Amino acid sequence: MRTELFLKGRLRHDLRAEEKRALEDAVAEVITLPPRTTLVERGERLENSYYLIEGTMLRHLDDRKGERQLVGLNISGDFVDLHGFAMKRLDHNVGTLGQAVVAKVPHKAIATLVDQFPHLARAMWFSTLLDAAMHREWIFRIGRLNAEGRIAHLIAELIDRLKFVGKYDGNELPVPLLQRDYAEACGITSVHANRSFKRLRERGILDPRGDGRIIILDEAALYRLCEFDGSYLYGDGELALETLGDR
Repeated sequence: MRTELFLKGRLRHDLRAEEKRALEDAVAEVITLPPRTTLVERGERLENSYYLIEGTMLRHLDDRKGERQLVGLNISGDFVDLHGFAMKRLDHNVGTLGQAVVAKVPHKAIATLVDQFPHLARAMWFSTLLDAAMHREWIFRIGRLNAEGRIAHLIAELIDRLKFVGKYDGNELPVPLLQRDYAEACGITSVHANRSFKRLRERGILDPRGDGRIIILDEAALYRLCEFDGSYLYGDGELALETLGDR
């Protein structure tokens, strides 16, 4: 199934077989995109949403000088712009990091799903609220942590999210963000990011190998450094849910 990773590790177990089939059948087309390609531009009228089958997508805003601030990141199993179904336009850009494979889901098909499968509609709503929870954590990270902590926190978040969908081998981070991408996500300069990575390597926490490759040497120390608590990802911990249903 092309959509088999949707909410995996979170509430996929709460979806019925017919709901999973309906979501799968809503896919109109599968598209392969090259690296560093814009999929959705800020302000354009949207009639489709895109589900990320494989790869990494970046959300970003650009200032008047063309400098970019990353405001979100999506991995396999995520809808990258499901909120565009209701809003019809995004206030930011969405593009690929490396090569990505996406499933195009027309908004007309999503409207049918919402009408016919209210429980699935709630699950899709839940997935957009996960995005909001991560945005709040990104604000916390930039506001309360130093440069090393910000980078460590972002990497820790990626590790937890990748674990949910079975994309982390416990050794190498399979998200080829460059140091300039980390700088843009963490509100620091590329020079500061470079220095921070050197200090993280000296501490024996991780080993940057170039071209975005990072070997995680001490995952526990990484989590301690940034005081990471992944409960906001709603996979496990105190915020984990067994079901979407009301009691």
